[in-house]
Amino acid sequence: QLQASGGGLVQAGGSLRLSCAASGRTFSTFSSYAMGWFRQAPGKEREFVAGISGSGGSLTYAASVRGRFAISRDNAKNTVYLQMNSLKPEDTAVYYCAKDRTVIPSRSDRGYAYWGQGTLVTVSS
Repeated sequence: QLQASGGGLVQAGGSLRLSCAASGRTFSTFSSYAMGWFRQAPGKEREFVAGISGSGGSLTYAASVRGRFAISRDNAKNTVYLQMNSLKPEDTAVYYCAKDRTVIPSRSDRGYAYWGQGTLVTVSS
């Protein structure tokens, strides 16, 4: 399973660090798969935020978060992170981590085979 944590309420301009811990047989070869973060704001469709390759050497970001967010992973801990800085009210959403079908991160949710339960991030103005 994928267990996301670290969400909460923060003021605009603040920071949060999300974590996503993978466990179980599905993730026994954690480093063999890219991981991604998506978000879904109220009344909006789910959108891609960031992706990281299996080795961590390839990163990709949505234009709206590039330069403010940073994705990373620790394969020894089966965990992927999302450091979010300079948060804006429009970043308010439920954030989901997901396991890609391949080692290279996809920017489409159709490329992801397994999803965590989500963690809520609320940014106040």
